[in-house]
Amino acid sequence: MAQQHPDGEALESYLRTQATEFLRALRLLREAGVGDGAGATLLRPTRRLTATLHTYGPLLTPTWTDSLRPELTWLTSTLTQEHTYAARLDRLLTALHRLSGTTVPGQSSITTPATGSRAAGAAPAAKAAAPRPRGQATPPTAPPAPGHLPTDGSPGSPTPGAPKAAALLTRRLTLARTRAHSTALQSLDSARFHALADTIAVLASEVPLTRTARTADLRPHATAAEERLTEAIAALPPVTAPGLPPDPHPHPHDTPWHQTRRLLRLHRYAREVPPPQHNPPEDERLLTATRTLDRHQDAAEAAAEAAAAARTPRITPATAYALGVLHADQRHEVEAARFAFQQTWRTQKVALTAR
Repeated sequence: MAQQHPDGEALESYLRTQATEFLRALRLLREAGVGDGAGATLLRPTRRLTATLHTYGPLLTPTWTDSLRPELTWLTSTLTQEHTYAARLDRLLTALHRLSGTTVPGQSSITTPATGSRAAGAAPAAKAAAPRPRGQATPPTAPPAPGHLPTDGSPGSPTPGAPKAAALLTRRLTLARTRAHSTALQSLDSARFHALADTIAVLASEVPLTRTARTADLRPHATAAEERLTEAIAALPPVTAPGLPPDPHPHPHDTPWHQTRRLLRLHRYAREVPPPQHNPPEDERLLTATRTLDRHQDAAEAAAEAAAAARTPRITPATAYALGVLHADQRHEVEAARFAFQQTWRTQKVALTAR
């Protein structure tokens, strides 16, 4: 007897499960109270609902899908910002410490649960004020190799500019994180969010499938998500091998990589919808590829933050120089992540399945 293909009933069951998980996370959030990392527990079901509506939207009532998708996107964006700023600060301060070989003021440690999410919650970034550097040596005219910041040569002296660069980054990103936290709190208490929660509560019991969706084959939709990912990977710009000079104009190339990361996430979530007998558990290599592209985006955004901080008016040349080297270091991290992703994809032949 021919094996039955996954159909609209599997989609209905999946959407109900994610809606129920959303409501459970919301209840726990209200019981525990809203603190740092507000609403992070809502991200997992919110992202999966958004991705499922994107991939399998033609099987759902169009007016319902078109109204819900932007609201889910809004909520995801709102809830991720606080952790994004905290993690970015931690990345930049850690890189400054590594580059200078000294402890930089304000260095923090971000602890996240092992969920594979960039925004799964974070410890607050440290807010220590930076001491004034003991020396302000003139920066060398030729920049050092990536991965090193010079010191002024005296025993135990801090890297010129590194403490003030750390203090500047801490001020900028702590302020941004505080604003994002306030925005998240306001959003979770807004009429807009309550309307969204009401819609998801209805979804937990009644999924608005089209008349033909219940017996429709899900595989063409999952295959389309796979093909979009494959095409995006094939169109990626050339990658520089580690140890070689990076592309002198890499920044315009960030966009297709970020888009590939989004399509990879959509593909992963599309594979979750059919029941296990039709789709094997998620391949660990897909998770590795996702984490690599997460690292790519983190490094690209951190480099942009270092460049923006270096444009701050009236900072010292030493501070601007330290931020410039930090920017170069993060761009090398971008190149390394690109190379690692393409090596994984090409050599291990990640299983893209809609079998």
